[in-house]
Amino acid sequence: MAKNNFRIDILGTAITISTDEEPEYLNMLLGKYRNAMENVRKISGLNDPLKLSVLTGFLLYDDLEKVSASLKKNGEPVAELEQITLSLISRLEEILESEESSCESS
Repeated sequence: MAKNNFRIDILGTAITISTDEEPEYLNMLLGKYRNAMENVRKISGLNDPLKLSVLTGFLLYDDLEKVSASLKKNGEPVAELEQITLSLISRLEEILESEESSCESS
């Protein structure tokens, strides 16, 4: 599948990533992430974008771990889920490193 650029514009920050995922799927994920962030904002009262995104990511990862543990307990295979999680973490690290490099050169 060909790589496409996808722009993530959230909390006053814009990031463009290169991905082979379908734009519709990515827009759906972005919408869900925005909803999760809004829920965390309401619950926590946080307004700082960095703190809000860190807490949201942490809570989403907590949910992922609980689902993974539940699947393992039920004897269902989780190798694909683990691979997807590791891939997402790797992609996030690349994006953050790229953003840090851009900020340092500014």
